[in-house]
Amino acid sequence: MDGVADNFLGLPDQLAAYETARVAVLPVPYDATTSYNPGTRNGPRAIITASQQVEWYDTDLARESQSCGIATLPALEPDVRGPAAMQERIYRAARRVVRDDKFLLTLGGEHGISTALVRAVRSRHRKLSVLQIDAHADLRDEYQGSPDSHAAVMRRIQQLGVHSVGVGLRSFSKPEAQRIRRDELLRFTARACHTLPDWIERSVDALHENVYVTIDIDGFDPAAAPGTGTPEPGGLDWFQVTDLLAAVARQRRIVAADIVEVSPTPGSHVTEFLAARLAYRVIGLACPPTRRRPAKR
Repeated sequence: MDGVADNFLGLPDQLAAYETARVAVLPVPYDATTSYNPGTRNGPRAIITASQQVEWYDTDLARESQSCGIATLPALEPDVRGPAAMQERIYRAARRVVRDDKFLLTLGGEHGISTALVRAVRSRHRKLSVLQIDAHADLRDEYQGSPDSHAAVMRRIQQLGVHSVGVGLRSFSKPEAQRIRRDELLRFTARACHTLPDWIERSVDALHENVYVTIDIDGFDPAAAPGTGTPEPGGLDWFQVTDLLAAVARQRRIVAADIVEVSPTPGSHVTEFLAARLAYRVIGLACPPTRRRPAKR
């Protein structure tokens, strides 16, 4: 019986087999530490479903990118023992993918999952830096009693010794602002991204050879991506984000990525479709397709 396969992009078996795929999509439906509006546990499923409506031909890249092979892994079951135990579960799952030399694209879920993902990717890729697209600094020591909170993820990554660059920021606490100034962290506010002509060049120049991209969907303006737990006005638009990613791909090497904090809104599919298109663009930039003839849709 004909039908759309229930995987990322709805790919046929020959393009979705893990053994031959260059890309592995890892869904992590976890949101134990989310604040304000919970629901990011539903993000991965919504993104995968939306991706089945995404055209395989990318008009900006002027090519189809699915021929690299994109395997969709089973969703990672949450560990109810708590965030620390979940961090280890995520790390082990990500480590297997990285060891298999796949491009790891993780769909969240809350932003706190990124600590374990970066830790796993760093085990294989040295000279690693993190590009953070986000509305929030996420540099708190802890939030609501948890050091593994989504509001502390960049602080945990900093403690791993991994350099990071943040763009699109427009909401952070006074201690976070003080930390940014004291540690001379390179962070571009959303206003700077709208006013500085060279913010993309400066962002890319500050990144190391290998780049992990973490995209909190609230980095986008809520007019473009309303389905998120903590929406902030004044964010980035589609072309700012994708132009930045294209510049990174040209001048550095994107080795893994995540898209997090999608909290589907009943009756609207705008945010998850944007996330699905964005995920496909990241794949196309990081893993140009082989010459293999694509399967018919």
